[in-house]
Amino acid sequence: MPVTPVDVKGSKMLITGPTGQVALPVVEHFARIADVYALARFSKQEDRDQIEAMGATVIAADLARPETLAAIPDDIDYVLNFAVVKSGDFEYDLAANGEGVGNLMMRCASARAFVHFSSTAVYEYAGQEPRKENAPLGDNHRIMFPTYSISKIAAETVCRFVAHQQNIPTTIARLSVPYGDNGGWMYFHMLMMQQGAPIEIHPDGPNYYNPLHADDYIDKIPYLLGAATPEVTTTNFGGSQKVSIEEWCDYISELTGFEAKFSENPKAFGSLAIDTERMHELIGRTSVDWHDGVRRQLQNLAPDVLSN
Repeated sequence: MPVTPVDVKGSKMLITGPTGQVALPVVEHFARIADVYALARFSKQEDRDQIEAMGATVIAADLARPETLAAIPDDIDYVLNFAVVKSGDFEYDLAANGEGVGNLMMRCASARAFVHFSSTAVYEYAGQEPRKENAPLGDNHRIMFPTYSISKIAAETVCRFVAHQQNIPTTIARLSVPYGDNGGWMYFHMLMMQQGAPIEIHPDGPNYYNPLHADDYIDKIPYLLGAATPEVTTTNFGGSQKVSIEEWCDYISELTGFEAKFSENPKAFGSLAIDTERMHELIGRTSVDWHDGVRRQLQNLAPDVLSN
């Protein structure tokens, strides 16, 4: 049986990385039912305005600079850490992602639960074998994002250390291809198909993933909070359905008439499917069928491309 979800209504929630594609709908949803604080550097006024229009309180801060975190209220109940930096500069990215999660947890040490959103990019490439949570880790995304996998592994390590030292109930959730009505990998593939650009895929296909729709990750966040323990719960966090890049591009072709031109490249991201057993035990199955999710995405972002 899944864990008991936390009732966050009326609670004080801190959400980092709120302007990103993944966290933005999370802010929008929870700001309706909780007292949400949204933390980012907020270098663009339009980002600040958008978050405030959702009803969240803006906190302009940099996780790499702990002195800027003083604006966080002392009585935060729940923390959702979506923040990630991918500048390509190892020194800054390790400080922002690795040390940053430690700085945040130390500032919010009295939180009832802390969820750190990591990535399945922490896993070493292993062909089409679904990755269990104890699978070998590796520098998976080096070819496109030089610092990403290493920073994510560092962040998980710091997160565990601080959780143990400060007795903070914590969950580490390794995201697999989050997407929704506001964007995601499939939308970029549609744009490439529209432009006739080749889509690079690993030659060891099909290239499987577990896309996770925003409706599902929003629905499951209270369960992730409920699963948090000071010993730290680590779980894969993707859709219950396994689907390949090739499959979703074929479906986009059905919807739009655009042709997918695949180019095999051994340096391209390879299959990164997840083993869902622990996830299902903790938080249950996801509900959005990937076909519906992709169709909704295109209906929302590019309705003119749909031929059916």
